Amino acid sequence: MPVTLHPVDRAAWEADAQAQLDLARIYADAPSERLPAPVDAFIQGHLADGHRFLCARFNDRLIGAVAQRDDGVAWWLSHFCIRKPTRRRGVGTRLLTLVGRAAQAESKVLRAELSQLQLADQVLLTRLGYRLEHHSDFYELLMPEGGK
Repeated sequence: MPVTLHPVDRAAWEADAQAQLDLARIYADAPSERLPAPVDAFIQGHLADGHRFLCARFNDRLIGAVAQRDDGVAWWLSHFCIRKPTRRRGVGTRLLTLVGRAAQAESKVLRAELSQLQLADQVLLTRLGYRLEHHSDFYELLMPEGGK
């Protein structure tokens, strides 16, 4: 499945009705305990705060996303979700690999708050070769050797 990385910030979201629909569908498929607010409020709030979503794109559709905020040193990742119809097809693996490469290209480290990195996410990251370095309230996601 040829998945590419597609960042969606507020300007891209406002200009692209399909991105709006796709992001809403992605997060509608998320377990309710993963989202801090209803889907539309979560997406709009994240974008209004100046953050963006890093999305998996396939055939001009967004099929997975991770919320991302940049503090200048690190990309903080949260709310990782893949559309139900495309789960277990390698989309999550590809998305995380592309996010890792993009962060590395911009000399950013990847971090996730402890509360945002559920066990299934930890297992996937470990399987991809990431090392999870535990800090007081976050994990630093150390890239696999060779950047995969």
